[in-house]
Amino acid sequence: MLQMKQQLNNLAIFTGIPIFTEKLHVGRPNIGDRQNFLSRINDILDRRWLTNNGPFVQEFEQRIAEFIGVKHCIASCNATVALEIAIRAAGLKGEVIVPSFTFIATAHALQWQEITPVFCDIDPETHNIDPKQIEQLITPRTTGIIGVHLWGRPCSVEALSKIARTHNLKLMFDAAHGFGCSHQGHMIGTFGDAEVFSFHATKFLNTFEGGAIVTNSDELAEKIRLMTNFGFVGIDRVIYIGTNGKMHETSAAMGLTGLESLEEFVAINYRNYQQYKQELQDIPGLKLITYDQTQNCNYQYIVLEIDEKVFGISRDYLVEILQAENIIARKYFYPGCHNMEPYRSYFPYNRLLLPETEKLVNRVLCLPTGTALKPEDISQICQIIKLVVANSCELSKIRYYSHI
Repeated sequence: MLQMKQQLNNLAIFTGIPIFTEKLHVGRPNIGDRQNFLSRINDILDRRWLTNNGPFVQEFEQRIAEFIGVKHCIASCNATVALEIAIRAAGLKGEVIVPSFTFIATAHALQWQEITPVFCDIDPETHNIDPKQIEQLITPRTTGIIGVHLWGRPCSVEALSKIARTHNLKLMFDAAHGFGCSHQGHMIGTFGDAEVFSFHATKFLNTFEGGAIVTNSDELAEKIRLMTNFGFVGIDRVIYIGTNGKMHETSAAMGLTGLESLEEFVAINYRNYQQYKQELQDIPGLKLITYDQTQNCNYQYIVLEIDEKVFGISRDYLVEILQAENIIARKYFYPGCHNMEPYRSYFPYNRLLLPETEKLVNRVLCLPTGTALKPEDISQICQIIKLVVANSCELSKIRYYSHI
């Protein structure tokens, strides 16, 4: 029977008794058909070919390339290493313009190679890098731009491409959120010099850990393949600098199993998104970000913006209340890359140049979704949010007096 918390004093932040006995995470892994996966594992063990470009990795790369409609896909052990390799293969150096409102790996992949990430502000409507802010950041040391398709919503690809052409810059995309999404009828993965996907466990299609670089450039793909395997050509010949960025067979087996259930994963994400949209509509100070339903979308993130002045309590307090109920809401991407080390020390005045990012990092939270969530779970989550907003004045007083 569906249990609902109807009274303020029933909230776990006061009673210590959460409505959910098991934690609900934003990105609890989708599994797919367990038997198909285990069958592939048995194949791996029978062949004793565990890594080094095995048949499942080759099949996974081919399936991803066909799905995206791109010439080359190079699978990797994770998306961070994939991004580092793509950056190096593309010849980026000096300074590269990136958004600060992204996962820290986007910036670290540059700084790790002694390339300076130059943080650009975002468009408050799309949450993506704002093309209008980019040109003022270009210097003689700038060699490229990395856009991030946040929440799977595509960047302003055309505007970024025009800037890159005008200034002879490389253009890449961190597409960690963007697998299965499209822009103007073209799949994310077909834009710029290269794009990088994440298949981390939290993504709707996962390979446990994993990533991939996709590109239409034969030259770039050849470099990336060399760099992913220490620069080896054949058994004993090394012709290029490289690292160990390979995906292993077990990860590829998980990816292939997930691809078989991709439509189901997206359909459940879409169902969850529509239910959240219906149950949270018309709540003052709460905005659920929307998706362009004329395009392909994976709907893997349920993203709220909380306007504290209208909603009645802060985003952070709402997160505390939800987490006490074992609803592990997340403050993506707080506090912004520019407020994390080493960038906070390197560029102490960056926050003054990123007003929209500074606002957004204090407004956004993500709610659980995916195949692990049932419709009644969503109803319980939404009921708690409604209970909070209905009692925001009293909660604010409690919060105030508890901190005196």
